[in-house]
Amino acid sequence: MAADMKTIKVLVVGCGNMGTSHAMAYHTMNGFRICGIVSTGKSKEALNTKLGGGYPLFSRYDEALEKTQPDAVCIATYPDTHEDFAIKAFEQGCHVFIEKPVADTVEGAERVVAAAIKAKKKLVVGYILRHHPSWEKFIELSHTLGKPLVMRMNLNQQSHGIMWDVHRNLMKSLSPIVDCGVHYIDVMCQMTRSKPLQVSAIGARLTEDIPAGNYNYGQLQIRFEDGSVGWYEAGWGPMISETAFFVKDVIGPKGCVSIVAKDAGASGKSDSVESHTKTESLRYHHADIDAQNNFIKKDEWINLQDEPDHQELCNREQHYFLQAITEHIDLTDHMQDAVNSLRIAFACDESVRTGKVISLL
Repeated sequence: MAADMKTIKVLVVGCGNMGTSHAMAYHTMNGFRICGIVSTGKSKEALNTKLGGGYPLFSRYDEALEKTQPDAVCIATYPDTHEDFAIKAFEQGCHVFIEKPVADTVEGAERVVAAAIKAKKKLVVGYILRHHPSWEKFIELSHTLGKPLVMRMNLNQQSHGIMWDVHRNLMKSLSPIVDCGVHYIDVMCQMTRSKPLQVSAIGARLTEDIPAGNYNYGQLQIRFEDGSVGWYEAGWGPMISETAFFVKDVIGPKGCVSIVAKDAGASGKSDSVESHTKTESLRYHHADIDAQNNFIKKDEWINLQDEPDHQELCNREQHYFLQAITEHIDLTDHMQDAVNSLRIAFACDESVRTGKVISLL
């Protein structure tokens, strides 16, 4: 199906936090027109009202795909539906924007990428941090620190209310270190530009309120070929501590760079989607010392003028999706990076479940 070069009809599937934000982007952007909204529950009605009403609503994805004949599909449902929904969209000749992870298995993600290539359509994965100027700067500065790097990151969420419902549903198919971890594993790979060699991870089941065999707290470690090491921690639930839940820094022989988000890292913000992408400022520390071991340079505080909120980041993701379609951007590396970060995350999950160090070679 050839998309209209002026307006791309997009079907929005899933109306949670991310689906709503992507729908808002399509609703306000030139180049896209929403042709339908899909959800199994009542969230589609709430989203339609928020958008001013008038959009066709569907409870079944297959029916919506057939009736609306979209040029593109935005998939923001739970991960266990991603593979099926994406492949069906490609088979109908649609471009696909899909929230991370691409699928709930590595093999599933590879099948989605293969379907995109076969259909000769665009697949853009929702790695939102790739569109944030401060995170781009964070990664850029990491390349000035020398090698090896030590990367420390976490995103623990003291989830309650509707967010605990969301997290429990996510844990029917994925653990926190897989669902959230792919973002930060992707960042680590961009920082090191090196091949990951092995992973080890630990996890704990802190509640009976999730499926047997899954865990709601996890911590992973990655060792890279260049000697760099990375650490990431993620926990979900009403019992999770809000002490040091927002840590993002990178250390090298020449110094370190840290995200300092005093507001986003404050108590009560750990399960706020809006806070998760905030940086506020970067602290750039230089390790240079004189003969008396005193620091030669003062720490630099970098406050970028462009600090987009969560909605603006989603807008930028969709601008990139539009650009990929209309300008025929080669997404080979983009798709491979998404599969690779998921492969690493699932290796970490395997390490939790087996108690073994997992080789990535």
